[in-house]
Amino acid sequence: LITDGLNHGAEHLIALFLYGMQMMSGGLEDVAGNKMKRILQRLTSNRFLGIGVGAGLTALVQSSSATTVMTVGFVNSGLLSLKQAVWIIMGANIGTTITGQLIALDVGVLAPLFAIVGVSMVVFIKNQRVNHIGKILAGLGVLFIGMNMMSEAMEPLRGSQEFINIMSSFSNPILGIAAGAIFTAIIQSSAASIGILQALAIAGVVEFDAAVFVLFGQNIGTCITALLASVGTNRAAKRTTIIHFMFNIIGTVIFTLACQIFPVTDWVASISVGDTANQIANMHTIFNIVTTVLLIPFGTFLANFAERVLPDNEPKGVTALASLGEDFRLSNKSLGLSAVHTAAVKGEILGMIGIAAQNAKGAYDVILNNDEKLFDKITAAEETLDLMNKEVSQYISKILVHNNSGQNVAEIEQYFSISGNIERIGDHAINIAEYINIIKDKEITFSEGARAELREMQEIVASALERLSVMGDSGTAELPEFAAIEQKIDDITEEYREKHLERMREGKCSEEACILFSELLTDFERIGDHILNIAQAFDKINK
Repeated sequence: LITDGLNHGAEHLIALFLYGMQMMSGGLEDVAGNKMKRILQRLTSNRFLGIGVGAGLTALVQSSSATTVMTVGFVNSGLLSLKQAVWIIMGANIGTTITGQLIALDVGVLAPLFAIVGVSMVVFIKNQRVNHIGKILAGLGVLFIGMNMMSEAMEPLRGSQEFINIMSSFSNPILGIAAGAIFTAIIQSSAASIGILQALAIAGVVEFDAAVFVLFGQNIGTCITALLASVGTNRAAKRTTIIHFMFNIIGTVIFTLACQIFPVTDWVASISVGDTANQIANMHTIFNIVTTVLLIPFGTFLANFAERVLPDNEPKGVTALASLGEDFRLSNKSLGLSAVHTAAVKGEILGMIGIAAQNAKGAYDVILNNDEKLFDKITAAEETLDLMNKEVSQYISKILVHNNSGQNVAEIEQYFSISGNIERIGDHAINIAEYINIIKDKEITFSEGARAELREMQEIVASALERLSVMGDSGTAELPEFAAIEQKIDDITEEYREKHLERMREGKCSEEACILFSELLTDFERIGDHILNIAQAFDKINK
């Protein structure tokens, strides 16, 4: 019905509106990338700051769906807690009202200017950060150009009695709410669906009294996007979508009853200057602000209720490796996606460092104690390490295929380098452990001096890998520390080679023991090189 009799190719205008939104979200993703994680983690511990962050972010990208989907992803990856997510969701519902207000204020007259400036920044300025900001401005321009065209295209509907009859039926609260929810769920954007509602109002097709119930339903329909994003995620992420649903359903119930009992629509109309589009924008803003104010004291209750609805039943033993092996669902550009991907890779990298550290320490124990059982454990752990390196490499490749721009790409590339270096440390550890076979076959024994030197190698490697894990996790360890460790390993290797030659001259070790000890020193030195390589990569990430 909508496309019948419309001009200007209106069937494509919603797509233009949504494309503008996607450009803005993508531009912000490229500008902020992984920094969004740090911002949200710092500010969401306070409920009011959390609401402010959610509102500001949503106002910037003109899409509560983008913010909510990002929040679901952050909760799924452990970057945010469920209680932190509550405040962002509340803020997102407030921030999304900005789109309607801008449409009501007819900011769209500046849309071509935004588009021209944004495109010029992308085409003519080589600075990557400026390009990304230009992308945001161009997206804003495209969004409002689409909105203006959509308003013009709605004009012929005033002559369609059939369509007018349908819109009149929405004065029934249940029908209006259902229509708003279904339509918004289909196009997956409350901002777009509310913009269309305003366009219909501007064209004189729908009255404010009927539009309010459609508006309430649109707030419920926007939850569908987050619901789809939560498919395949963990329990905490699914609880986030439950909170989103509860917020909008509670608000809809409250305002529907209020509109039936009190002259709410008359009051909103009286304080709204201008046409019905302005009245719709104000009602949308009031709906979300009032609902947020009412629910702020119950934020923790909402989180606890969601946990009761979906109690913990995650299968035990599920690791980051298992999650990396899942289908790469979030393949398209999405707000905050780089932080989710980076967190997944970082968690796997830290796990790999832990396994490499255990193997490096255990390898020396195998040599010193002739422990064959420990050798079997190290061999099994090395196979796991190789598999993790393969999974990380494949995951990073997928990330770079789908997202090859923005600030997070350099960080992801550093993790690729780190993964390879960790795998090489594991190889040297297994080399050391495998010397047990030569020791047994040739009945080699080390002198007390050689054994003491092996223990010192073990301690240095174990301490360096422990500090490396700290640097990767919190960034508190610094690069000069590892440069000093690597130099110490080089100096010790040289010192031990001299002592080794002295023992050979004195006849204190056999020919086989001499060769084997020399190989041990080589592996020790190589491990030091890879530790420094990893520290240098972490240093670039932490800057």
